[in-house]
Amino acid sequence: MARRSLVVTGERWEVYPSGRTTVYPRDQFGLLFEHGTGSARRRRVTRYAPVGSRWPQHALLELSDAELLSLFHQSQPAWTAPEAAYAAH
Repeated sequence: MARRSLVVTGERWEVYPSGRTTVYPRDQFGLLFEHGTGSARRRRVTRYAPVGSRWPQHALLELSDAELLSLFHQSQPAWTAPEAAYAAH
């Protein structure tokens, strides 16, 4: 699975495709942003529609750092998203 790292306000976040599909799996998909481990872990989720590659792993690698940061700022807490099973951690 493709993974990327992103530093936001001094914190390192791991980013990877959520794996959850919709009825339009090649049009848009989810990204999970994860910081920390165990009970201190924080997760955020966003969906996006790639312009280049239609496969989540390739599309994630094609994103620039600025685009990835923009998606992070559009993300929502994991407990609000089905991609993270509405889990707080």
